[in-house]
Amino acid sequence: MAREVERKFLVEGSGWRALAGGGVDISQFYLAAGDDRSVRVRIRDGQRAKLTLKFGGAARERDEFEYDIPLDEAHAMQPFALGRVIEKTRHLVSHRGRTWEVDAFGQALAGLVMAELETEDEVPAGELPEWVGVEVTGQPAFYNMSLALNGLPEHP
Repeated sequence: MAREVERKFLVEGSGWRALAGGGVDISQFYLAAGDDRSVRVRIRDGQRAKLTLKFGGAARERDEFEYDIPLDEAHAMQPFALGRVIEKTRHLVSHRGRTWEVDAFGQALAGLVMAELETEDEVPAGELPEWVGVEVTGQPAFYNMSLALNGLPEHP
């Protein structure tokens, strides 16, 4: 088991792109969803698949269990997806010694760009990148499970 501690932000502008490495294409879908738990399948670059169980809802800290699964089994589970399949490209961006994950969403969520920072540290506002906007940590509408089930939320 791993403890996931992350902050989530909407991204403003494209200033992050010049700092980003090559992206990884991610396709993910949910098999089960509840107020404080989810079961997700994620396929990376069409070559690797993982099954992830998360407990803790949209809290900043959640318990996470993650397992490699055969790619063909991941594809076989996709017809059982709840809501839409999320398509996004994940970029890693370094800023002040921290690695940010910036997700540019596609298809029905096109135009949405979010940044996540996994850290237990409190990062002062002055140390945040200029390209991060409103923090949406703890706002369920901006978590991937809600995006899959409900689509794009209104801006906070």
